Amino acid sequence: MYNEQTNDAIALLQGMISISSFSKEEKELADFLEQEIQAKGYTVSRKGNNLWLMNPGFDYNKPTILFNSHIDTVKPVAAWQRNPFSPLIEENKLFGLGSNDAGASVVCLLQAYFYLTQQQQTYNIIFAASAEEEISGKNGLELLLLELPKIDFAIVGEPTKMDMAVAEKGLMVIDCTVHGKAGHAARNEGDNAIYKAMKDVEWFRSYEFEKKSDLLGPVKMSVTQINAGTQHNVVPDKCTFVVDIRSNELYTNEEILSTIRSHVSGEVTARSTRLSSTATPLDHPVVKRGITLNCNAYGSPTLSDQALMPFPSVKMGPGDSARSHTADEYILLDEIEEGINKYIALLDGLKF
Repeated sequence: MYNEQTNDAIALLQGMISISSFSKEEKELADFLEQEIQAKGYTVSRKGNNLWLMNPGFDYNKPTILFNSHIDTVKPVAAWQRNPFSPLIEENKLFGLGSNDAGASVVCLLQAYFYLTQQQQTYNIIFAASAEEEISGKNGLELLLLELPKIDFAIVGEPTKMDMAVAEKGLMVIDCTVHGKAGHAARNEGDNAIYKAMKDVEWFRSYEFEKKSDLLGPVKMSVTQINAGTQHNVVPDKCTFVVDIRSNELYTNEEILSTIRSHVSGEVTARSTRLSSTATPLDHPVVKRGITLNCNAYGSPTLSDQALMPFPSVKMGPGDSARSHTADEYILLDEIEEGINKYIALLDGLKF
């Protein structure tokens, strides 16, 4: 039913599903992939649990395209009815943890790499399978990029139905602390930190950043956690709360942080500013060809390793993000075939 490339991709994905690969625990799966790729005669480079291949005859005078997807998975939720580590094919569906997010992207990008590097191209290709994406860890793509030559463009394999996310919202989580003064709740004393914090919380709820993105919309800020008080009869002297911020490409996380600090009374600490919003112009050659292939170009609200890439990129892969992190996760076999074919059609012979 399927061609040799698709059958190879399905078999490799079945092997991947059989190996537990939670974030920071990817070694066994990285070992497996390294051995499988080496068996095909390719030289594999490795840093920690990250693997990469550079095309034979790599030419530093040519631009370079990075194929990247991740090999780590979240832990299975309790509602699984099947064994999440037992690859099972039923009615064109391959079930298993990581099948959709993002094992199918890994195997499709790898097959496309095998095909495209056997043809004469105007660019280099690096295939990279990275770790710790699900936790935005520092020992995944961020570590791997330090080992790679200059990258001019990237395809980030994530389940998008093979549409192109040409922009992606960034993420910044901040911790806010408001101080008051303790006192007895029965008397008119103390300075209630909760009441003071309410003013800051209301600012986060109502403030609107001026610049709105055509692809990603406005910056979105959500207060998601709050904590204060020690017991019912003590006026709290401290209130802490957490804010989840999804940035668009028109602001850096540092700019957003500066605006927040100028408006609220409490202490504001960012856990990290490294997960930035990204956007690639619609007139980029890869995006333009994708549009001719009927790939929808859109802005994604969800985070991926695209946030760590300081160069143009698109997020694009087989599967549906609605299946990610769900019980009985699956990928359609037809989606694997489409993924390989569309990656090849997108890039084969492209004048970059």
